Amino acid sequence: MTDSHHDSSITRAEKAAHKRVRALGVDLSSMDAVANIFRAANSIRNKAERDLLTRHGLSFTGFTVLWVLWVWGPRESHQLAEESAVSKSTLTGVIKTLHGLKLVEREGHPTDGRRLVIRPTDRAVQLMEDLFPKYNQLEKEVTSGLTKKDKSDLIKKLRAVLHTLEGQ
Repeated sequence: MTDSHHDSSITRAEKAAHKRVRALGVDLSSMDAVANIFRAANSIRNKAERDLLTRHGLSFTGFTVLWVLWVWGPRESHQLAEESAVSKSTLTGVIKTLHGLKLVEREGHPTDGRRLVIRPTDRAVQLMEDLFPKYNQLEKEVTSGLTKKDKSDLIKKLRAVLHTLEGQ
């Protein structure tokens, strides 16, 4: 359990949450772990959009979709949604935006006309080759308070959380 009386890194919001829910008998350390994963992910996402992505007309989700296409190449829309961790309906809007920016092409599947294949354009590939090193600088910046060992430990712990979720 996180001890809000002895942990100097705990936030005011966490202290207030502890005070509010402690009597319910909930697992405070699990609550804190998930809350901090969520807060860190949202803060990184917001910083990336504010400092880097919006000037290219991209949301973080749009960047993620482009990253998947850049790394893996053309994908069927259902695969792309899954690999980008978005719903198919969210992907539809993102693809419409990326298509408008001339970053993706939509094509019918070669053997099943009901399916759709999304392909990155040359413009998207060039953008990602320019943008990803800048995004990695942001990644370095937000993890600069961690040692190499801290990062390795964090990666292992986050993967354990993901494996638990993916096993459900």
